[in-house]
Amino acid sequence: MSDLYKTIEKPSEETLFKDKNSKFYGYALPVSSIEDVKNKLEEIQKKHPNAGHYCYAYQIGIEEIQYRVNDDGEPNNSAGMPIYGQIQSFDVTNVLVISVRYFGGVKLGVSGLINAYRTSAKLSLEAANIKEKTIKLYFKLIFDYDLMSKVMRYIKENNLEIINQELALDCKYVVAIRKKHANKVFNFFKQLYKVEVEKLDSNSI
Repeated sequence: MSDLYKTIEKPSEETLFKDKNSKFYGYALPVSSIEDVKNKLEEIQKKHPNAGHYCYAYQIGIEEIQYRVNDDGEPNNSAGMPIYGQIQSFDVTNVLVISVRYFGGVKLGVSGLINAYRTSAKLSLEAANIKEKTIKLYFKLIFDYDLMSKVMRYIKENNLEIINQELALDCKYVVAIRKKHANKVFNFFKQLYKVEVEKLDSNSI
């Protein structure tokens, strides 16, 4: 099973799509929580106080996915779902895509709206810097100083990332490792005499 996923770390440049005098301003924004979504949406609404619609879709999570679509007054499934379709097409997560519409005086019809919002979302995601990242798991290691060289050699040889370290009466390290290597690493430390190893929840890091 793959331990790779794609996301964005910075907001995209603002994009603009026009159709029959209607303007659609598009944004792709990184988010990690529902609170993030609310805050980013408010920022865009303040940027465009006179717009008619603020349609959006988001997806949050890597292995457990949360998503939502919002047509914001447009006909059902004419805005939010086409936007979300592009999130799926680009295979990205932890992202919010917003399309802000200024009505141009000419109705586009449902098919026209679907095309406009889909295109706006596509332009936004094309303007974003999409990065491939790895799913990481975290371990806490506790060991005596006499094992320091052995533990550090293994960390270096296996490209483990040291997140935190505390050197007091004993050595305490928090390390991150790609998910696909996690069992091998866990088993190594588990079998190493006098090393305590514990899997951590990423939310506790």
